Parts: sequence; structure tokens; C-alpha cells
Amino acid sequence: MALQQLSDQQISTWTRAMKDDWWFKNVYRGNVPQLTIRSGVTGFFLGGVLAATALYIGGKTGIGIGVGLTSVILSFAIFRSLHGAGLARDFTILENNCTQSIATAAGYMTSPLIASLSAYMLVTGRIIPWWQMLVWMVTVAILGVLVAFPLKRRFINQDQLPFPEGRACGVVLDALYTGGAAAGMFRARLLGLTALGAGLYQLLISDGWMKLLQFRLLRMDRWAGLKGPWTFHDRLDTYYYTAAVKLNLWIPRILGTDVRQLGLRLTLDAAMLGVGGLMGIRVATSCVLGAFVNYAILAPIMIEHGDIVQRTLPGGVVIPISRAEIVNQWALWWGVTMMVIGSLVSLLGRPEIFTTAFKSLRGNTPTDPAAAGVAADPLRSIELPLGVSFVGVPIFCVLGASVTHSFFAVPWLLAFISLPLILVLTVICTNSMALTSWTPTGALSKITQFTMGAIDRSNPASNLIPAGMTGEIAANAANLLSDIKPGYMLGAKPRQQAIGHVIGIFSGALVCIPLFFLLFLPPGHDGVRSTATIVSEQFAMPAAMQWKGVAELIARGIGNLPPSALVSMIVAAACAAAIEITNIAARGRMPLSAVAIGLGVVLPPEYTLPMWAGALLFWLTGRRYSSPGTRGYAYWKEGCEPICAGLISGSALVGIGNAIVNVVFF
Repeated sequence: MALQQLSDQQISTWTRAMKDDWWFKNVYRGNVPQLTIRSGVTGFFLGGVLAATALYIGGKTGIGIGVGLTSVILSFAIFRSLHGAGLARDFTILENNCTQSIATAAGYMTSPLIASLSAYMLVTGRIIPWWQMLVWMVTVAILGVLVAFPLKRRFINQDQLPFPEGRACGVVLDALYTGGAAAGMFRARLLGLTALGAGLYQLLISDGWMKLLQFRLLRMDRWAGLKGPWTFHDRLDTYYYTAAVKLNLWIPRILGTDVRQLGLRLTLDAAMLGVGGLMGIRVATSCVLGAFVNYAILAPIMIEHGDIVQRTLPGGVVIPISRAEIVNQWALWWGVTMMVIGSLVSLLGRPEIFTTAFKSLRGNTPTDPAAAGVAADPLRSIELPLGVSFVGVPIFCVLGASVTHSFFAVPWLLAFISLPLILVLTVICTNSMALTSWTPTGALSKITQFTMGAIDRSNPASNLIPAGMTGEIAANAANLLSDIKPGYMLGAKPRQQAIGHVIGIFSGALVCIPLFFLLFLPPGHDGVRSTATIVSEQFAMPAAMQWKGVAELIARGIGNLPPSALVSMIVAAACAAAIEITNIAARGRMPLSAVAIGLGVVLPPEYTLPMWAGALLFWLTGRRYSSPGTRGYAYWKEGCEPICAGLISGSALVGIGNAIVNVVFF
């Protein structure tokens, strides 16, 4: 059925009370179950699983993956199948929407773990206790909810802003429950089969699973004499290099440096194929370009020049040149410059984000005489009371400042100074999400980071933690309103969506924090954990490296950088500004992204190629099968997100399981 909505004239002339009255009478589904026990439990566990996959991918790429549509399809398929088997009633459309809200809220909880908190641990060398992570993350996330709901009445009820990503979820939900069940099950099967295939492939390349299978279950070490488990190498060039050692074959080098030291490997990573499909050809191509320029051109030159060298630690331990050393010693600076300047210019190039945001904070005057007959607040009984926010925001602001001071030694003054930025950044971030489905958290958080750093350069926590707090509050509020949009379209109770979002906050935190310690802070042979394991060949932590780079730049000052790094930063800043200004002038048709080029600098280059291959595959098939209603269109255009989600979830879940197997059994 067609979703009901107001006309442009009604949106511009009616008061909010009139719009609320119209929505209450025409859209609201008062008696339809929404936040039930089963939708809450399903959302909690589904959110935990999807948050785990988001953490896994975020550690590899620094990219946050959306889980909204994936949770919608999975919830629909699970309960439609149970209903068909006679084991449960089918989900209502609002139960599914509530599950989606919980699951997406859980997914958002990964962001500080792969960015600000990891950067803090990398800079200070201090491991944050798990309970401090939990308290800080939950406090910040709930503050985002409390800040969001007063804005909800303005951005959604009054201005009826589009929130494209949220609207897409609403349209899909409406289609699934009003005649599109077959299409929904088709997408679910695509997701499931792709996840199964990706999981089997990940199983073959996982040392822990193979040791468990071959040594513990089949006892192949006894009857076959295996000294180590057989695994398929996802680094496909391993087979060539193994043969090269035996047969004295040619080893490729660039200016005398082995390409393996540069990180230039041929890797088949199923999850990266899915990530590339979701990010699109423009971003993926930019990542490949950044990786090529950095690792195939600039890094060999800097190694030859002596600006990147092998290091000797106290005790005589030699750290050879590697991809990580290239980033830490030199490339980080121009890569971070590309990302920061690119994101800031892109943000400033969208003045409508600022103008409409602050216009939205002003009231409007009714022009329709029918306004006189409308109740003051027809949604009083179903909206989250504004008093909850008016009381809760000051309380949680004080609580946030307290834990920031107590856990991270941020001075009280700086903790409180950062709080007024919350409203400004949240309004900007929310309006950006409402218009473009893009939250400029990275650019906005740098405003706080540089502001706090200008006041206190000696303590990295003084800029990292307040910036992380304000950025996460703004992003959480914006993402919550994007999740509320489909509920508004479908007639859901806003109050229950708020409760569902809080359930998702705890789901994501309770799953992701233990998993963070397992994946990124495993105990060594002596049982001691070290921050040195946060960044590894498997997990490059690009987002954390960006935050770390800015913090170190604030602490050291640019005068302590190598001259070549300063030159590269100046050139990168000019190029980033030129690319984004060109993109603005070309109205989004510029085939490159400065932020993505910078991301390619800190990503392992072996990841960027399969990401680009995945993006290219869906770009080509999307152009070939462009006619709606055809089978190819159903597979490659409408099925793009389920296929990519299957590649990511199958690989991530088996990869997480591999880490657990190694800890528990070996």
C-alpha cells in the first residue's frame, strides 16, 4: 500500500499541531503490537550479532556498516518461516520496525571502540578497564537519545525532513508486509546463501578452525603426521613466494624494497568484497588510488631517502620496515590531512546543512485557519515527554563529565567546556543525516579535538575523549532520528522506539566490549594484555589511526615532523580541497573522494583491491541489469545489499569464531 504523506504545501503551511493531528488520525497504528517481549529479545540478540560483525569490519576498514535493512530482512524471514511452520505468529510490521531500531542502535555502539577509545589507548599505552568502557559508552549513548527527542519533534514532525536511509527502511517494511513477502524471502535467501558460502571460505583460511578440525576431531597429526594444520591461503601470492624460495624465482621489488614489506599482496577477502559493494565504485576507486600512490610510489621513495627506516627498540629488538611502520613513521600525516581537509571542505560545501538546521530551531506561524481547531498536543500520550530530556540531559551531562574526568583524567574544566558543543554539533549532524544520510562525525569531532588541544597540548585524553564524547552523542542522536523515521512513516509509538533504542545500546555494549578485548587485546603468553596488539596485520584500525594522528600532531606540533612529511601534508591539503571543491561544482559527479583517498593510505593495500573488485562487480552488473522487474535486476540491483551483507556477516562471524577457538582450545 502507498505510504501516506503530506504535500509540500501542507508541510510549509501547517503548524506542527496540525501535522501531528493529521498523523495521529491517518497514519498512527495504535493497536498494532510494537515493543513486545519477542521483538525486544529478537532485537537484542540480532543486534548483538550484527554489532559483532560491524566491530570486525570496523577494525579492518574503519568503515561503519549499516545494519538496518539487514535486520529488517532477517527478522522478516525468521518469523515468516516460524509462522509457516506453525511455531509462532508472524511479526507485525511494527514489531519488525522495533527490532530494526534495537539492532541498529546496537551497531552504533562499535564506533568509539574502533575510533576514539582505541586511539586513546594507542597514544597513552593504557588499557581502559572493561567496566569503564561500558559506563562511558552507555552514558554517552543515552545522552544522545535524550538530546535527540526534542529535535525529533522539529526535524521529523514539523519539517518532515526525508532521512533517506530511514525512509528506505520504511519503504522496504511496507513492501514486505503489504504484498512483497516473496521478494523479502528471496532477499533473505540471497543473504543466507551468500553468508554460508563466505563462511565456508573463511573456515578454510582460519587456522583455529582448521586446528580444531584436523587435530582435535580428526586426529590428523597422529595418523597423517601433520606438524601444522593445512589451511587455504587467502593471500594468494603466498603460493608463488613459497615456490620462489625453493626455485630461486624473481621477487618483485620497488626501488629495492620487497613489495611484501610495502603491504602489496594479492589477497582474496570475501568480507572486503562485500564492503566494496556497499561503499560504491567512487569510494572504492579512491581507496585504491590512495593505496597505490602511498605504497607503490611514495613509500619506496621515502625508504630510499631514509625517512622510513627499521627501528631498534631498547634491548636490541629490531622492527623491520612493514606496512604498519610506513604508516606510523610517515604516511599517516598526509593520509590524515586528506581525510580531515576533505571532510571539512565537503561539510562547508553544503551550506544547506547549516542554514536549514538553524532555521529549524525557529518557530513558525500557522497560515491555515483550520489550525484553531487542532488540539495543542495530540501525541502527548505516545511521544517521549520533553521533561525526560529537560531533566535527563543536565544529569547525564554532569555524569558524562564526571566519568570523563574520573576514568581518563580529563580536567573538569575541559570536560564541561566541551558540553556546549553538543547541541550545535548534534543539530548539524542530524540535519546532514536528514538530507543526505551522511553524518559528518569525523569532521565535527575534529572541531572539538583541535579546540581542546589548543587549550591543553600535554594530555592527549584532553582532546581525544571530549571529542569522542561530543562526536558520539551527535552521531547517536542523528542515527536515532534516522531509525525513528520509518516508525513515523508506519505509525509507530515514538516512546517505544526510544525504549528500544536504549535496549540496543546495552545489547551492542555488552557484546562488543568483550569481543574488543578478544580480537584486539588478547593476552600474551605471559597472560598480560598490551595495547601493541590493537593494530595488527589483520586489523589496521584506520579510524583509530586517524584520531591518533591528530592527537599526536597536537602534542608534538608540526615542527617535529620530517620535512618530507610537512611537504606531503601541504600537497595533500591542496589536493583534498581541490577534489572536494570540484565535486561540489560538479554536483557530486567527481569520480574521486578525498576522504576515501586518505582512507586508502591507512588501510592495508591488500584490502583495497578486493574492495574495489566488489564495487566494480556491482557497478557493472547494475549497469547491465538496469531494468526493474527482470531477474538480473532482482539479483544484482535489489539484491546488492543482501549479498554484501551475507559476504560480510558470513566472513565476520566465522572469523570471530576463529579467534574464540584459538583462545579456548589452543
